[in-house]
Amino acid sequence: MDKKYLILTYGCQMNVHESEKLAGILEDNGYSVCDNAVDADIVVLNTCAIRENAEQKIFGNIGELKNIKLAKPEMIIAVGGCMSQQKNYASEIVKKFPFVDIVFGTHNLADFERLLKTRIKTGKRIAETTEDETIALRDNLNISRTSGVNAWVNIMYGCNNFCTYCIVPYVRGREVSRPEKDILREVERLLKEGYKQITLLGQNVNSYAGVDENGNKVSFAKLLKDVDGFDGKYRVRFMTSHPRDLSSEAIDVIASSKHICHGIHLPVQSGSNNMLKVMNRHYDISRYNSVVDEIKAKIPDAELTTDIIVGFPGETDQDFEDTISVMKRTEYLQIFGFIYSKRKGTPAEKMVDPVDMKTKKERLNRLLEVKNEIIDRKSAEMLGKTYEVLVESYDAKNDILYGSLDSGKTITFKGNKACVGEFVDVKVTNVKKSVLVGEIVSDTSAFVEKNFKTPIEVSILPKDQKSLKILRDNKKTAKDANDKKSKK
Repeated sequence: MDKKYLILTYGCQMNVHESEKLAGILEDNGYSVCDNAVDADIVVLNTCAIRENAEQKIFGNIGELKNIKLAKPEMIIAVGGCMSQQKNYASEIVKKFPFVDIVFGTHNLADFERLLKTRIKTGKRIAETTEDETIALRDNLNISRTSGVNAWVNIMYGCNNFCTYCIVPYVRGREVSRPEKDILREVERLLKEGYKQITLLGQNVNSYAGVDENGNKVSFAKLLKDVDGFDGKYRVRFMTSHPRDLSSEAIDVIASSKHICHGIHLPVQSGSNNMLKVMNRHYDISRYNSVVDEIKAKIPDAELTTDIIVGFPGETDQDFEDTISVMKRTEYLQIFGFIYSKRKGTPAEKMVDPVDMKTKKERLNRLLEVKNEIIDRKSAEMLGKTYEVLVESYDAKNDILYGSLDSGKTITFKGNKACVGEFVDVKVTNVKKSVLVGEIVSDTSAFVEKNFKTPIEVSILPKDQKSLKILRDNKKTAKDANDKKSKK
Protein backbone atom coordinates (compact mmCIF):
# COMPACT_ATOMS: atom_id res chain seq x y z
CA MET A 1 0.00 0.00 0.00
CA ASP A 2 1.34 3.41 -0.99
CA LYS A 3 1.94 5.54 2.10
CA LYS A 4 1.36 9.30 1.84
CA TYR A 5 2.93 12.28 3.62
CA LEU A 6 1.98 15.92 4.00
CA ILE A 7 4.40 18.60 5.24
CA LEU A 8 3.04 21.97 6.36
CA THR A 9 5.86 24.55 6.39
CA TYR A 10 5.78 27.87 8.24
CA GLY A 11 8.30 30.69 8.32
CA CYS A 12 11.61 31.38 6.62
CA GLN A 13 13.59 29.93 3.73
CA MET A 14 15.62 27.88 6.22
CA ASN A 15 12.42 26.06 7.18
CA VAL A 16 11.50 25.57 3.52
CA HIS A 17 14.84 23.85 2.93
CA GLU A 18 14.56 21.78 6.11
CA SER A 19 11.13 20.60 4.96
CA GLU A 20 12.88 19.38 1.79
CA LYS A 21 15.16 17.33 4.06
CA LEU A 22 12.18 15.95 6.00
CA ALA A 23 10.56 15.05 2.68
CA GLY A 24 13.74 13.23 1.69
CA ILE A 25 13.62 11.16 4.88
CA LEU A 26 9.98 10.24 4.31
CA GLU A 27 10.51 9.34 0.66
CA ASP A 28 13.46 7.14 1.65
CA ASN A 29 11.01 5.32 3.91
CA GLY A 30 8.46 4.63 1.20
CA TYR A 31 6.16 7.64 1.50
CA SER A 32 4.99 9.78 -1.40
CA VAL A 33 3.67 13.33 -1.16
CA CYS A 34 -0.02 14.28 -1.09
CA ASP A 35 -1.74 17.64 -0.84
CA ASN A 36 -4.07 17.26 2.17
CA ALA A 37 -4.19 15.70 5.62
CA VAL A 38 -7.21 13.48 4.93
CA ASP A 39 -5.20 11.45 2.43
CA ALA A 40 -2.00 11.46 4.49
CA ASP A 41 -0.60 8.66 6.62
CA ILE A 42 1.70 11.16 8.31
CA VAL A 43 1.41 14.93 8.70
CA VAL A 44 4.49 16.94 9.69
CA LEU A 45 4.21 20.56 10.82
CA ASN A 46 7.57 22.34 10.44
CA THR A 47 6.95 25.32 12.68
CA CYS A 48 8.11 28.92 13.07
CA ALA A 49 8.50 31.01 16.23
CA ILE A 50 9.44 34.44 14.87
CA ARG A 51 6.05 36.10 15.35
CA GLU A 52 3.09 35.48 17.62
CA ASN A 53 0.55 35.23 14.79
CA ALA A 54 2.62 32.39 13.27
CA GLU A 55 2.29 30.43 16.51
CA GLN A 56 -1.44 31.09 16.73
CA LYS A 57 -1.91 29.83 13.18
CA ILE A 58 0.13 26.71 13.90
CA PHE A 59 -1.78 25.91 17.09
CA GLY A 60 -5.03 26.39 15.15
CA ASN A 61 -3.89 24.01 12.43
CA ILE A 62 -2.81 21.38 14.96
CA GLY A 63 -6.26 21.63 16.54
CA GLU A 64 -7.89 21.24 13.12
CA LEU A 65 -6.10 17.92 12.69
CA LYS A 66 -7.90 16.51 15.74
CA ASN A 67 -11.05 15.61 13.81
CA ILE A 68 -9.07 13.94 11.05
CA LYS A 69 -7.11 11.96 13.64
CA LEU A 70 -10.41 10.83 15.16
CA ALA A 71 -11.47 9.48 11.78
CA LYS A 72 -7.99 8.13 11.03
CA PRO A 73 -6.47 7.04 14.37
CA GLU A 74 -3.57 5.34 12.58
CA MET A 75 -2.42 8.65 11.06
CA ILE A 76 0.80 10.01 12.60
CA ILE A 77 1.05 13.71 13.47
CA ALA A 78 4.52 15.18 14.03
CA VAL A 79 5.33 18.73 15.14
CA GLY A 80 8.89 20.01 14.69
CA GLY A 81 10.89 23.14 14.06
CA CYS A 82 11.53 26.37 15.93
CA MET A 83 8.30 26.48 17.94
CA SER A 84 8.92 23.00 19.32
CA GLN A 85 12.52 23.92 20.23
CA GLN A 86 11.46 26.80 22.52
CA LYS A 87 11.80 26.19 26.23
CA ASN A 88 8.90 24.15 27.65
CA TYR A 89 7.01 24.20 24.33
CA ALA A 90 7.48 20.49 23.59
CA SER A 91 5.83 19.51 26.87
CA GLU A 92 3.10 22.10 26.28
CA ILE A 93 2.31 20.62 22.86
CA VAL A 94 2.23 17.10 24.32
CA LYS A 95 -0.11 18.21 27.09
CA LYS A 96 -2.37 20.42 25.00
CA PHE A 97 -2.66 18.09 22.00
CA PRO A 98 -2.80 14.44 23.15
CA PHE A 99 -3.35 13.30 19.55
CA VAL A 100 0.12 14.54 18.46
CA ASP A 101 2.47 11.55 18.15
CA ILE A 102 5.94 13.07 17.69
CA VAL A 103 7.41 16.38 18.86
CA PHE A 104 10.96 17.24 17.83
CA GLY A 105 13.13 20.36 17.75
CA THR A 106 15.39 22.12 15.27
CA HIS A 107 18.39 20.10 16.44
CA ASN A 108 16.61 16.78 15.92
CA LEU A 109 16.17 16.96 12.17
CA ALA A 110 18.63 14.14 11.51
CA ASP A 111 16.89 12.08 14.24
CA PHE A 112 13.47 12.24 12.58
CA GLU A 113 13.77 8.87 10.84
CA ARG A 114 14.65 7.18 14.14
CA LEU A 115 11.77 8.92 15.94
CA LEU A 116 9.32 7.89 13.23
CA LYS A 117 10.40 4.26 13.27
CA THR A 118 10.21 4.19 17.08
CA ARG A 119 6.67 5.59 16.99
CA ILE A 120 5.58 3.01 14.40
CA LYS A 121 7.19 0.13 16.31
CA THR A 122 6.07 1.00 19.84
CA GLY A 123 2.94 3.08 19.28
CA LYS A 124 4.14 5.40 22.04
CA ARG A 125 4.16 9.20 21.85
CA ILE A 126 7.61 10.78 21.57
CA ALA A 127 8.85 14.24 22.54
CA GLU A 128 12.55 14.85 21.98
CA THR A 129 14.44 18.14 21.80
CA THR A 130 18.17 18.53 22.27
CA GLU A 131 20.48 21.53 22.50
CA ASP A 132 23.27 20.10 20.36
CA GLU A 133 23.56 18.13 17.17
CA THR A 134 26.15 16.85 14.76
CA ILE A 135 25.79 19.21 11.79
CA ALA A 136 27.35 16.68 9.41
CA LEU A 137 24.42 14.31 10.02
CA ARG A 138 21.95 16.95 8.85
CA ASP A 139 24.08 17.80 5.81
CA ASN A 140 24.24 14.16 4.72
CA LEU A 141 20.46 13.75 4.53
CA ASN A 142 18.79 12.99 1.23
CA ILE A 143 16.99 16.12 0.02
CA SER A 144 13.75 16.09 -1.97
CA ARG A 145 14.18 19.48 -3.62
CA THR A 146 10.90 21.16 -4.59
CA SER A 147 11.96 24.79 -5.10
CA GLY A 148 11.99 24.70 -8.88
CA VAL A 149 15.09 26.12 -10.58
CA ASN A 150 16.45 27.26 -7.21
CA ALA A 151 18.48 25.06 -4.87
CA TRP A 152 19.02 26.02 -1.24
CA VAL A 153 22.47 25.38 0.22
CA ASN A 154 23.16 25.78 3.94
CA ILE A 155 26.54 27.36 4.61
CA MET A 156 26.05 27.77 8.37
CA TYR A 157 23.57 27.28 11.18
CA GLY A 158 22.68 29.29 14.28
CA CYS A 159 23.27 32.89 15.31
CA ASN A 160 25.50 34.73 17.81
CA ASN A 161 23.94 38.19 17.55
CA PHE A 162 21.20 38.04 20.19
CA CYS A 163 19.07 40.91 18.92
CA THR A 164 16.76 41.63 21.84
CA TYR A 165 13.58 40.91 19.85
CA CYS A 166 14.74 37.66 18.25
CA ILE A 167 14.18 34.07 19.34
CA VAL A 168 16.51 32.54 16.71
CA PRO A 169 19.69 32.14 18.85
CA TYR A 170 17.61 30.32 21.49
CA VAL A 171 16.04 27.83 19.06
CA ARG A 172 18.81 27.55 16.47
CA GLY A 173 21.84 27.63 18.75
CA ARG A 174 25.22 29.26 18.22
CA GLU A 175 26.86 29.77 14.85
CA VAL A 176 28.39 26.71 13.23
CA SER A 177 29.87 26.98 9.72
CA ARG A 178 30.09 24.10 7.28
CA PRO A 179 33.51 23.22 5.83
CA GLU A 180 33.98 25.00 2.51
CA LYS A 181 34.77 21.82 0.59
CA ASP A 182 31.38 20.36 1.54
CA ILE A 183 29.59 23.47 0.33
CA LEU A 184 31.51 23.61 -2.96
CA ARG A 185 30.95 19.90 -3.58
CA GLU A 186 27.21 20.37 -3.06
CA VAL A 187 27.05 23.44 -5.33
CA GLU A 188 28.99 21.68 -8.09
CA ARG A 189 26.66 18.68 -7.94
CA LEU A 190 23.55 20.88 -8.06
CA LEU A 191 24.83 22.77 -11.10
CA LYS A 192 25.50 19.47 -12.88
CA GLU A 193 21.93 18.41 -12.04
CA GLY A 194 20.68 21.48 -13.90
CA TYR A 195 19.75 23.94 -11.16
CA LYS A 196 20.10 27.52 -12.37
CA GLN A 197 20.12 29.38 -9.07
CA ILE A 198 22.02 28.59 -5.88
CA THR A 199 20.86 30.37 -2.72
CA LEU A 200 23.32 30.26 0.17
CA LEU A 201 21.51 30.08 3.52
CA GLY A 202 22.42 31.15 7.03
CA GLN A 203 20.95 33.25 9.83
CA ASN A 204 23.86 35.65 9.20
CA VAL A 205 25.80 34.57 6.12
CA ASN A 206 28.30 37.42 6.45
CA SER A 207 29.74 35.88 9.60
CA TYR A 208 30.51 32.59 7.85
CA ALA A 209 33.79 31.25 9.26
CA GLY A 210 34.53 27.90 7.68
CA VAL A 211 37.78 26.18 6.85
CA ASP A 212 39.26 24.87 3.60
CA GLU A 213 40.73 21.41 2.99
CA ASN A 214 43.99 22.47 4.65
CA GLY A 215 42.31 23.84 7.76
CA ASN A 216 42.79 27.47 6.75
CA LYS A 217 40.04 29.93 7.69
CA VAL A 218 37.60 30.88 4.94
CA SER A 219 35.65 34.15 5.07
CA PHE A 220 32.27 34.74 3.46
CA ALA A 221 34.00 36.80 0.75
CA LYS A 222 36.34 33.89 -0.07
CA LEU A 223 33.41 31.46 -0.13
CA LEU A 224 31.49 33.74 -2.51
CA LYS A 225 34.49 33.96 -4.81
CA ASP A 226 34.84 30.18 -4.92
CA VAL A 227 31.12 29.55 -5.46
CA ASP A 228 31.31 32.03 -8.34
CA GLY A 229 34.12 30.04 -9.95
CA PHE A 230 32.20 27.21 -11.64
CA ASP A 231 31.59 27.05 -15.37
CA GLY A 232 28.19 27.53 -16.91
CA LYS A 233 25.29 29.93 -16.69
CA TYR A 234 23.81 30.24 -13.20
CA ARG A 235 22.96 32.72 -10.44
CA VAL A 236 24.06 32.90 -6.82
CA ARG A 237 22.00 34.57 -4.10
CA PHE A 238 22.49 34.62 -0.34
CA MET A 239 20.44 35.40 2.74
CA THR A 240 20.42 36.89 5.22
CA SER A 241 23.04 39.63 5.51
CA HIS A 242 23.83 41.46 8.72
CA PRO A 243 24.91 45.08 8.03
CA ARG A 244 27.63 44.94 10.68
CA ASP A 245 29.41 42.05 8.99
CA LEU A 246 29.07 42.81 5.28
CA SER A 247 32.72 43.50 4.49
CA SER A 248 34.27 45.63 1.77
CA GLU A 249 35.97 42.46 0.54
CA ALA A 250 32.60 40.74 0.06
CA ILE A 251 31.20 43.77 -1.78
CA ASP A 252 34.26 43.74 -4.06
CA VAL A 253 33.71 40.04 -4.84
CA ILE A 254 30.06 40.66 -5.71
CA ALA A 255 30.98 43.62 -7.91
CA SER A 256 33.54 41.61 -9.94
CA SER A 257 31.65 38.30 -10.04
CA LYS A 258 30.09 36.57 -13.04
CA HIS A 259 27.21 34.86 -11.25
CA ILE A 260 26.45 36.59 -7.94
CA CYS A 261 23.23 38.62 -8.09
CA HIS A 262 23.29 42.34 -7.39
CA GLY A 263 20.06 42.16 -5.41
CA ILE A 264 21.12 42.23 -1.74
CA HIS A 265 18.87 41.79 1.29
CA LEU A 266 20.20 44.10 4.02
CA PRO A 267 17.82 44.28 7.04
CA VAL A 268 17.93 47.69 8.73
CA GLN A 269 15.10 46.98 11.27
CA SER A 270 15.02 50.66 12.32
CA GLY A 271 16.45 53.97 11.15
CA SER A 272 16.85 55.22 14.72
CA ASN A 273 20.11 54.87 16.62
CA ASN A 274 18.10 54.73 19.85
CA MET A 275 16.12 51.75 18.61
CA LEU A 276 19.12 50.02 17.07
CA LYS A 277 20.88 50.18 20.42
CA VAL A 278 17.86 48.83 22.32
CA MET A 279 17.51 46.12 19.65
CA ASN A 280 21.21 45.20 20.16
CA ARG A 281 21.86 45.37 16.43
CA HIS A 282 25.60 46.10 16.82
CA TYR A 283 25.66 49.01 14.35
CA ASP A 284 24.37 52.58 14.13
CA ILE A 285 22.66 54.19 11.18
CA SER A 286 25.89 55.85 10.07
CA ARG A 287 27.49 52.43 9.66
CA TYR A 288 24.41 51.17 7.81
CA ASN A 289 24.39 54.13 5.43
CA SER A 290 28.11 53.71 4.73
CA VAL A 291 27.54 50.08 3.73
CA VAL A 292 24.68 51.13 1.45
CA ASP A 293 26.82 53.87 -0.12
CA GLU A 294 29.71 51.46 -0.70
CA ILE A 295 27.40 48.93 -2.37
CA LYS A 296 25.91 51.56 -4.68
CA ALA A 297 29.32 53.03 -5.52
CA LYS A 298 30.91 49.68 -6.40
CA ILE A 299 27.77 48.03 -7.85
CA PRO A 300 25.80 50.81 -9.65
CA ASP A 301 22.91 48.51 -10.61
CA ALA A 302 22.58 47.03 -7.10
CA GLU A 303 19.08 46.82 -5.65
CA LEU A 304 18.51 46.50 -1.90
CA THR A 305 15.67 44.97 0.05
CA THR A 306 15.16 45.18 3.80
CA ASP A 307 13.20 44.23 6.93
CA ILE A 308 11.74 46.88 9.26
CA ILE A 309 10.15 46.48 12.70
CA VAL A 310 7.51 49.08 13.58
CA GLY A 311 6.48 49.85 17.15
CA PHE A 312 9.41 48.32 19.01
CA PRO A 313 9.10 49.03 22.77
CA GLY A 314 9.76 52.72 23.38
CA GLU A 315 9.75 53.79 19.74
CA THR A 316 8.97 57.52 19.57
CA ASP A 317 7.52 59.51 16.69
CA GLN A 318 11.03 60.77 15.92
CA ASP A 319 12.44 57.23 15.95
CA PHE A 320 9.82 56.27 13.39
CA GLU A 321 10.51 59.35 11.26
CA ASP A 322 14.20 58.37 11.27
CA THR A 323 13.16 55.03 9.78
CA ILE A 324 11.13 56.76 7.07
CA SER A 325 14.20 58.90 6.27
CA VAL A 326 16.36 55.79 5.78
CA MET A 327 13.71 54.28 3.49
CA LYS A 328 13.68 57.39 1.31
CA ARG A 329 17.46 57.67 1.29
CA THR A 330 18.12 54.04 0.39
CA GLU A 331 15.17 53.59 -2.01
CA TYR A 332 14.66 49.89 -1.43
CA LEU A 333 13.28 47.69 -4.16
CA GLN A 334 11.24 45.82 -1.54
CA ILE A 335 10.50 46.37 2.14
CA PHE A 336 9.11 43.77 4.53
CA GLY A 337 7.55 45.72 7.38
CA PHE A 338 6.06 44.22 10.55
CA ILE A 339 4.60 45.42 13.83
CA TYR A 340 6.82 44.20 16.68
CA SER A 341 5.71 40.86 18.08
CA LYS A 342 6.72 39.96 21.63
CA ARG A 343 8.59 36.66 21.92
CA LYS A 344 8.79 34.66 25.14
CA GLY A 345 12.33 34.21 26.39
CA THR A 346 13.82 37.25 24.66
CA PRO A 347 15.10 40.38 26.47
CA ALA A 348 12.52 42.54 24.69
CA GLU A 349 9.71 40.54 26.29
CA LYS A 350 10.34 42.35 29.59
CA MET A 351 10.76 45.84 28.12
CA VAL A 352 8.23 48.51 29.04
CA ASP A 353 6.21 49.35 25.95
CA PRO A 354 4.29 52.65 26.12
CA VAL A 355 3.32 52.57 22.42
CA ASP A 356 -0.35 51.60 21.96
CA MET A 357 -1.45 49.29 19.16
CA LYS A 358 -3.41 52.02 17.37
CA THR A 359 -0.23 54.09 17.02
CA LYS A 360 1.72 51.04 15.83
CA LYS A 361 -0.85 50.31 13.14
CA GLU A 362 -0.87 53.94 12.01
CA ARG A 363 2.92 53.85 11.71
CA LEU A 364 2.83 50.60 9.75
CA ASN A 365 0.26 52.09 7.37
CA ARG A 366 2.46 55.14 6.89
CA LEU A 367 5.46 52.90 6.25
CA LEU A 368 3.50 50.93 3.65
CA GLU A 369 2.43 54.14 1.92
CA VAL A 370 6.03 55.32 1.62
CA LYS A 371 7.13 51.83 0.59
CA ASN A 372 4.55 51.71 -2.22
CA GLU A 373 5.50 55.19 -3.44
CA ILE A 374 9.15 54.18 -3.72
CA ILE A 375 8.54 50.77 -5.30
CA ASP A 376 5.87 52.02 -7.73
CA ARG A 377 8.18 54.78 -8.93
CA LYS A 378 11.17 52.44 -9.30
CA SER A 379 9.00 49.94 -11.17
CA ALA A 380 7.69 52.64 -13.52
CA GLU A 381 11.29 53.52 -14.41
CA MET A 382 11.71 49.96 -15.76
CA LEU A 383 9.06 50.42 -18.47
CA GLY A 384 10.51 49.88 -21.94
CA LYS A 385 13.79 48.42 -20.68
CA THR A 386 15.04 44.91 -21.40
CA TYR A 387 16.37 42.63 -18.66
CA GLU A 388 17.89 39.18 -18.44
CA VAL A 389 15.33 37.00 -16.68
CA LEU A 390 15.58 33.54 -15.16
CA VAL A 391 12.31 31.76 -15.96
CA GLU A 392 11.19 30.10 -12.75
CA SER A 393 7.69 28.69 -13.29
CA TYR A 394 4.79 28.23 -15.71
CA ASP A 395 1.13 28.83 -14.83
CA ALA A 396 -0.77 26.47 -17.12
CA LYS A 397 -4.16 27.83 -16.07
CA ASN A 398 -3.34 31.36 -17.20
CA ASP A 399 -0.73 30.35 -19.82
CA ILE A 400 1.88 32.64 -18.31
CA LEU A 401 5.51 32.45 -17.22
CA TYR A 402 7.04 33.86 -14.06
CA GLY A 403 10.65 34.91 -13.92
CA SER A 404 13.02 36.98 -11.83
CA LEU A 405 15.43 39.77 -12.68
CA ASP A 406 18.95 39.79 -11.27
CA SER A 407 17.57 42.11 -8.56
CA GLY A 408 15.08 39.44 -7.52
CA LYS A 409 12.06 41.36 -8.78
CA THR A 410 9.37 39.21 -10.43
CA ILE A 411 8.07 39.70 -13.96
CA THR A 412 5.31 37.85 -15.85
CA PHE A 413 5.18 37.23 -19.59
CA LYS A 414 3.80 34.89 -22.24
CA GLY A 415 5.79 31.86 -23.33
CA ASN A 416 5.83 28.07 -23.31
CA LYS A 417 6.76 25.73 -20.49
CA ALA A 418 10.08 24.80 -22.14
CA CYS A 419 11.36 28.23 -21.10
CA VAL A 420 11.36 27.25 -17.41
CA GLY A 421 14.95 26.97 -16.21
CA GLU A 422 16.32 29.14 -19.02
CA PHE A 423 17.68 32.69 -19.16
CA VAL A 424 15.78 34.91 -21.58
CA ASP A 425 15.73 38.59 -22.44
CA VAL A 426 12.42 40.21 -21.53
CA LYS A 427 11.27 43.71 -22.38
CA VAL A 428 9.02 45.41 -19.82
CA THR A 429 5.85 46.35 -21.71
CA ASN A 430 3.53 47.25 -18.86
CA VAL A 431 3.78 48.24 -15.21
CA LYS A 432 0.72 47.85 -12.99
CA LYS A 433 1.76 49.67 -9.84
CA SER A 434 4.78 47.58 -8.84
CA VAL A 435 3.93 44.52 -10.98
CA LEU A 436 6.02 44.07 -14.13
CA VAL A 437 4.61 42.58 -17.33
CA GLY A 438 6.84 41.90 -20.31
CA GLU A 439 7.46 40.03 -23.53
CA ILE A 440 10.32 37.73 -24.53
CA VAL A 441 12.62 39.28 -27.10
CA SER A 442 15.16 36.44 -27.40
CA ASP A 443 14.94 33.22 -29.41
CA THR A 444 13.42 30.33 -27.41
CA SER A 445 12.93 27.81 -30.23
CA ALA A 446 15.75 25.53 -29.09
CA PHE A 447 14.50 25.16 -25.50
CA VAL A 448 13.26 21.76 -24.34
CA GLU A 449 11.02 21.05 -21.38
CA LYS A 450 12.86 20.22 -18.16
CA ASN A 451 11.74 18.46 -15.00
CA PHE A 452 12.05 20.80 -12.01
CA LYS A 453 10.01 19.81 -8.98
CA THR A 454 7.98 22.73 -7.66
CA PRO A 455 5.97 23.13 -4.44
CA ILE A 456 2.45 21.75 -4.53
CA GLU A 457 -0.44 23.64 -2.99
CA VAL A 458 -1.23 21.91 0.29
CA SER A 459 -4.03 22.22 2.83
CA ILE A 460 -5.35 20.38 5.83
CA LEU A 461 -8.73 19.61 4.30
CA PRO A 462 -9.15 18.29 0.73
CA LYS A 463 -10.92 20.37 -1.87
CA ASP A 464 -13.10 17.60 -3.30
CA GLN A 465 -16.38 16.86 -1.55
CA LYS A 466 -16.04 13.08 -1.90
CA SER A 467 -13.00 12.99 0.39
CA LEU A 468 -14.74 15.28 2.87
CA LYS A 469 -17.76 12.94 2.96
CA ILE A 470 -15.51 9.96 3.66
CA LEU A 471 -13.89 11.94 6.47
CA ARG A 472 -17.25 12.80 8.03
CA ASP A 473 -18.46 9.19 7.75
CA ASN A 474 -15.26 7.85 9.33
CA LYS A 475 -15.47 10.43 12.10
CA LYS A 476 -19.08 9.44 12.87
CA THR A 477 -18.16 5.74 12.88
CA ALA A 478 -15.23 6.40 15.24
CA LYS A 479 -17.41 8.53 17.53
CA ASP A 480 -20.15 5.88 17.67
CA ALA A 481 -17.55 3.23 18.51
CA ASN A 482 -16.10 5.40 21.31
CA ASP A 483 -19.56 6.10 22.70
CA LYS A 484 -20.40 2.40 22.68
CA LYS A 485 -17.13 1.58 24.41
CA SER A 486 -17.80 4.23 27.06
CA LYS A 487 -21.26 2.83 27.84
CA LYS A 488 -19.80 -0.65 28.34
